[in-house]
Amino acid sequence: MRDYLDFELPLKDIQVNIDEISEQTDNLDKNLIEKISKLQKKYHQTQKRIFRQLTPLQVLQLARHPNRPHSSDYIKNILTDFQPLHGDRTGSNCPTTITGIGYLEQTPVIVVGQEKGFELEEKIKNNFGMMSPNGYHKAKRIMQLAEKFNLPIITLIDTPGAYPGIAAEENNQSGAIAENLRLMSELKTPIINCIIGEGCSGGALGIGVGDHTLMLEYASFSVISPEGCASILWKTADKKDLAAKEMKLRATDLIKLNLIDDIISEGAGGAHHSPKDTYKQVKQALFNVVKYHSNIDVTTLQKNRFDRLMLHHLHDNAND
Repeated sequence: MRDYLDFELPLKDIQVNIDEISEQTDNLDKNLIEKISKLQKKYHQTQKRIFRQLTPLQVLQLARHPNRPHSSDYIKNILTDFQPLHGDRTGSNCPTTITGIGYLEQTPVIVVGQEKGFELEEKIKNNFGMMSPNGYHKAKRIMQLAEKFNLPIITLIDTPGAYPGIAAEENNQSGAIAENLRLMSELKTPIINCIIGEGCSGGALGIGVGDHTLMLEYASFSVISPEGCASILWKTADKKDLAAKEMKLRATDLIKLNLIDDIISEGAGGAHHSPKDTYKQVKQALFNVVKYHSNIDVTTLQKNRFDRLMLHHLHDNAND
């Protein structure tokens, strides 16, 4: 049985009833079939009602869902002939950072993604999706490679933030992120950012500057977690609901603020419940945007990116 979040528990009750009836006999009679059909209809109606009125914090729960597809899943399902590229060429390889080259339809692309991992051992190895300075150096090297061969870049963002460990700070975590921000603002090749899960803080921004930002319907994008924000402003994480509301971390809020460009629909119940539908939507959206930006000359591409970044900067200053 799938994992249900607290606000999805009404769906769990209906599904339990469906399963119990289905297990009664191998040969269901007409009455039982009709009963299952009614319950399935009730399930979908209830699901639509729940997902129509999600709070910001509930959206964040979906973005963090343990079964939500990760960068590695999207790479497997939307690209062909993917060849991973490892290492930052200074003696280290950040396992959180997936980089490589593959084909989106017939178009060769470079991919930089953040991988949280599924099993506990993998999560620990990947720092739960938090990149180290070596990861940002690795991403920088791969993006420079993309520029050298005139290949569009796709970034898949899914992180609770940059790794905050002592070793990361000793190796200049903030400097590594800053270097990437400068690089991405100047690169002479298209950069398409896609927020697939939790996009938080400088950890997300370190691979999140580009020409076009796509965001999944139930992903999140914010400068800090609601728990962290509440702890700073109200000295208690109990105010996380209020913080999430004020932070405007949902795709529907962010597109109104012109901080993202397009929202990608997820399958019924979210990407973790309908991954195939979501992969199809992500693939089509990426293909359309990559195709559009690949037809823009370099000078115009860089000017448009600069204007876009300055528009965000002016918008932020206006709200200070």
